[in-house]
Amino acid sequence: MFYALLVVTLAVALLTSVLVARFFSDAVLKILKSIIGPELADAWRKYMSFAIVVVGVSGGVSTYEIQKYLQTGREQTIELTGPRWTIEIYRTVIDTLSQISWVMLLFFLCAMVAYVIVRVAESTRDQRRQRKEDDEAV
Repeated sequence: MFYALLVVTLAVALLTSVLVARFFSDAVLKILKSIIGPELADAWRKYMSFAIVVVGVSGGVSTYEIQKYLQTGREQTIELTGPRWTIEIYRTVIDTLSQISWVMLLFFLCAMVAYVIVRVAESTRDQRRQRKEDDEAV
């Protein structure tokens, strides 16, 4: 039963992560296009999707939790019943989403800071260009 639980939690975490990565793909692409331009945006979107899946799977599949179901020496193990399967699958989904939410929060915070920096740089460049045009006109 241990192997079945490991495979099921891995599959659930992977499926959840892939669905979340697809859900946020367009938003991430639009943000990246506005910050770094369309040339690099798709490559970085793919990286973000990969990061979402990796963090989601690693956060959703808790080997420590699954080890409770192994028979080790004299320790009494927990039996895998229907309700326990449900709890483990629910825990996997919640842990996966929790870890992904931290990655997305970090991404959006960094994107917001980068967006402000890009806008300030553009504004400064526009002001310099305007002054240069004004000086040339005089």
